[in-house]
Amino acid sequence: MQDTKLTNPNPDYPYPKAEFKRFAFLKPLITNPNILVGDFTYYDDPDGPEKFEQNNVLHHHDFFGDRLIIGKFCALATGVTFIMNGANHDMSGLTTYPFGVMGNGWDEDFDIEVFKAQSRGDTIVGDDVWIGRNATILPGVSIGSGAIIAANSTVTKDVPAYGIVAGNPAKLVRQRFDDRTIDRLMDLSWWDWPIELINRHRTIIQGNDIDALEEASKDLGDYLPQQ
Repeated sequence: MQDTKLTNPNPDYPYPKAEFKRFAFLKPLITNPNILVGDFTYYDDPDGPEKFEQNNVLHHHDFFGDRLIIGKFCALATGVTFIMNGANHDMSGLTTYPFGVMGNGWDEDFDIEVFKAQSRGDTIVGDDVWIGRNATILPGVSIGSGAIIAANSTVTKDVPAYGIVAGNPAKLVRQRFDDRTIDRLMDLSWWDWPIELINRHRTIIQGNDIDALEEASKDLGDYLPQQ
């Protein structure tokens, strides 16, 4: 079954519903070049989503160069927080106290490279990920596409595609689908389809028939450049 409504909200305008501004597409609100967000990913906050960079991405210092990368079609609930590498302390010595950043003489032998060596790399969220209210994502974590992060979870390690995690620290509760289905979904990667094709088959994407989704994917040929 094909969708007859072949329109979609504008991913480059923050508010898909202008009268309901508690949630917004993040991509047009982001100004930091080290935060990359895909189309149609939204953040919901009754106090306004406009300060996501300032309020929800913490300790994100330019000198680290670490990136927060969030894919397409993700849903971020109120209070989702990303802790970036600037929160880490040097653990190579006998103390973790950051003397060097205090200045006033304590910074004379401060080696920024030692501090940067604590970096755990980029934080990456795949596509079609749902992150629940007040969840916290620690530095360097990779969350696979299709995953669900339960409310109030603290994610300290990587989450597999289509996994459901919960708790502090978050642990895998279960997979959303069997391994074969997950492999098929990842191969299809519907979120990378042209938006016209997503509109065309939106009801199938929202359904639970992966055979129908594979059949719909055959229409990708209609959108390939003509030789």
